[in-house]
Amino acid sequence: MGLQVDTSGAVLTFGEMLLRICPDGDSNWLKENNLPVYVGGAELNVATALAKWDIESKYFTALPANGMSEQLIGYLNQRNIDTSAIYHGGSRLGLFFLTKGSDMKHDALIYDRAHSAFAELKPGMINWDEALAGVRWFHFSAICPALTQQTADLCEEALEAASRLGITISVDMNYRAKLWQYGKDPKEIMPRLVKYCDLIMGNVWASEKMLGIPVTPDVSESGQKSLYLKSALLSSEEIMKQYPKCKAVANTFRFDGGKDINYYCALYTDGHLYHSAEYQADTIVDKVGSGDCFMAGLIYGFCNQLAPSEVLDFATAAAFEKLFIWGDATTSTVHQIKEAIKYEN
Repeated sequence: MGLQVDTSGAVLTFGEMLLRICPDGDSNWLKENNLPVYVGGAELNVATALAKWDIESKYFTALPANGMSEQLIGYLNQRNIDTSAIYHGGSRLGLFFLTKGSDMKHDALIYDRAHSAFAELKPGMINWDEALAGVRWFHFSAICPALTQQTADLCEEALEAASRLGITISVDMNYRAKLWQYGKDPKEIMPRLVKYCDLIMGNVWASEKMLGIPVTPDVSESGQKSLYLKSALLSSEEIMKQYPKCKAVANTFRFDGGKDINYYCALYTDGHLYHSAEYQADTIVDKVGSGDCFMAGLIYGFCNQLAPSEVLDFATAAAFEKLFIWGDATTSTVHQIKEAIKYEN
């Protein structure tokens, strides 16, 4: 039996709203007194995409009670995101700085998230039955438990509540080395959170880093799609063996050869590995949020009860299209994404 999802209700995404501040690499922002800012955060990017695609979307975060937060809530409401679950308290928003054009994995990334409203949330502060009212799907990412032990414990509390209420649960295992700084290895934290999940998304290297599931030795430098897909199959099978609640595992493969991008994805469910066509481009616009868009595409597909191959094709095309859009979240419509889907020859 594959992933079964309730036909009605909201998708709630759980995570920290962040402002992404983008100085350019040539220091023109200093001369022009102009610093581009984008509203984002991995889980908000998922919520924004789902709302754009007419999936009922609800967002949980924590914001300080001030005029700037009111502006941000108005911004979300304009995008049809339900903000009723947002906790108001604390003193500041989380920030991160990313030099324009740089990848998330490079040294141009600087986090400024300590003592943010979200980071100061503690277990016991949130009435989860209230926050999760009318919710059919709960989504979080590995970025939250990377912040502090306290945030990991809060995440576990939310997952316990969602599981008790019979809500479908998904995780994006996005690994951010710069965040795991509180003395715990991801393998000490993530397994106890992943055990609640029906859908696990990431890549084979994240599964190794966070769950201790080894990548097959011949894969790392192979460059061969067939070997990467074989590794995805073995990793997915092992995840399902270790986490019996899991009904589907998705893996993304994005290779940046200088400026060239080569992108494809895989989805394992019901004992079968599906894989997308390969997408390629010479240049892209913005790498931030592509993985979030893939996650949103998976949720969209399963909520609309598409066949697994259709779920994967939609999610892959959505993620690839995001590479050509400025900002943290996609602006592509369902129609535009469906038009962009590539199929295997």
